[in-house]
Amino acid sequence: MYTDPIADFLTRVRNAIAAGHRVVEIPASNLKKEMTKILFDQGYILSYQFNDESVQGIIKIALKYERDTKESVIRKLERISTPGLRKYVSALEMPRVLNGLGTVSYTHLTLPTSDLV
Repeated sequence: MYTDPIADFLTRVRNAIAAGHRVVEIPASNLKKEMTKILFDQGYILSYQFNDESVQGIIKIALKYERDTKESVIRKLERISTPGLRKYVSALEMPRVLNGLGTVSYTHLTLPTSDLV
């Protein structure tokens, strides 16, 4: 049983990138599905597929790599606020992550930082 599904999602993607995998499979949840959609909309992944055949379901994510350098387009995945150490800021104090290219996740909402202000 995972105690932190967001950390599990990020760790699986980071590990797949470090190993050079093209596809990563992640146990599905509604929050993880929304995070996947945002990564796709922002151009960080090639494609995704939701497979709901099993009880929990699986998310298959095709990772995106640069053609010339073969490096992942995802340079860094980091979780700032954790269950044991919450970070609270107002919308006006929200930092722009990677000049607006990053993604910020709330308890019930996940948004690209370019949509915050």
